[in-house]
Amino acid sequence: MKQFYLLPALLFLSFTLHGKPALPEILSDGMVLQQHCKVNIWGKSERGKTVEVKPCWRETAVRVKADSDGNWIAVIETPEASFTPRSITVSDGEEIVIRDILIGEVWLASGQSNMEMPLHGFHNNPVMDANETIAFSGQYPGIRFVTIPKTPSFEPLESVEGRWQRCNPVNSPEFGATAFFFAETLHRSLNVPVGIIVSAWGGTKVEGWTNREILETYPDVDLSEEAINGLHPMARPLLMYNGMIHPLGKYTVKGFIWYQGESNVGAHQVYPERLHNMVSLWRRLWNNPELPFYYVEIAPFVYGNADDDPAARLREAQFKAQKLIPHSGMVSTNDLVEPYELYNIHPRNKTGVGRRLAFMALNKTYGFDRIAAHGPEYGSMEIRDGKIIVTFDHAWDGFNRTDDIEGFEIAAEDGHFLPARASVRDGKVEVFREEISQPTAVRYCFRNFRTGNLAGSRGLPVVPFRTDSLDQ
Repeated sequence: MKQFYLLPALLFLSFTLHGKPALPEILSDGMVLQQHCKVNIWGKSERGKTVEVKPCWRETAVRVKADSDGNWIAVIETPEASFTPRSITVSDGEEIVIRDILIGEVWLASGQSNMEMPLHGFHNNPVMDANETIAFSGQYPGIRFVTIPKTPSFEPLESVEGRWQRCNPVNSPEFGATAFFFAETLHRSLNVPVGIIVSAWGGTKVEGWTNREILETYPDVDLSEEAINGLHPMARPLLMYNGMIHPLGKYTVKGFIWYQGESNVGAHQVYPERLHNMVSLWRRLWNNPELPFYYVEIAPFVYGNADDDPAARLREAQFKAQKLIPHSGMVSTNDLVEPYELYNIHPRNKTGVGRRLAFMALNKTYGFDRIAAHGPEYGSMEIRDGKIIVTFDHAWDGFNRTDDIEGFEIAAEDGHFLPARASVRDGKVEVFREEISQPTAVRYCFRNFRTGNLAGSRGLPVVPFRTDSLDQ
């Protein structure tokens, strides 16, 4: 079994037998390199050989020597973003040329099935406006994707399969939908090429994307090969990090986008810390502690017959994780599902998800602070005259409505929540129910599946919350 997991690394090693410098697949024609920074070009040659790496935009080559295992790595500086195709020549006596390289912005997209979900959708799970998006995708030759195949491994791999693909109606149906709309929005806003590396696997837990050293500190995770092999492939810890993240660490990226959490429903107590640990690990791998990490709140969905709304608690944990993870941000998806998607864990509206991630990046990473990144978030409450008065952060310009607000619930001392009326007054939201004269707590969309209609003035939704147990 372990030999199968190591196969990509063995194949990479075998390329050196042909004499030419061997490059990982991700260093392929059509790739996008991050602008204005130092990026790595790496591979294998015969041990001791001198390798020259010459970008077409430099007068001279960068020279490095292959080590005793044949590994080499060259660091080159990239120019500003451009749609002009570039090339890089790699030679150790025999020459390889990487062609049609664009310089722009590069992001890694990861998580489980809602990030993996391609533009053509899953069986009986369509993506909204997919046919139109695919038909017009050729308008964006500056968008490039590489999709990493499912590659589990018990040990960290050196390389993994996955070549860059140009954006057109032939290739785009297989592009991750959320990541595509993220890329499209960045591309149109910044007017630069955008490259996306999608490394996602449906059904995976956050533990699957974390390394052995961290997982050994988790008392509920058994890392023996027998125990891991006894789990469903989606639920296995460790293997996705080793096979699908570790091999990418040399490829310079601007940041990460993440859509995961459904498979950690029920483990909300530990999720914020474990997500923080994973992000810290990835940043160490990329040797950049400030790489932005923007992620998606899991969408409304009915998780079995649970009465304690475990999905709402996981969303709350995701929201809390922002305080643990520097340079991070969460986008809410509460309003991006349809009533009939009650039992559909893959909501069709990936356009809104991808664009909201891009709004977050444009605001926080690229400095466009006039683009809204957050919807209103719970700030504080007071009880007055039988009403709960709620104030919100990120509501400086008001809300999308003042009345006919849906999604609020209110409770008296018995802790039993009932639907409540709400209205906006003086920049705050007043929540009440006539038969509850002494309310104690308020909730908004704090259910497995409950959608509201209150948003900020830019259309970003109020983030679900509860006031009765904020510290639990």
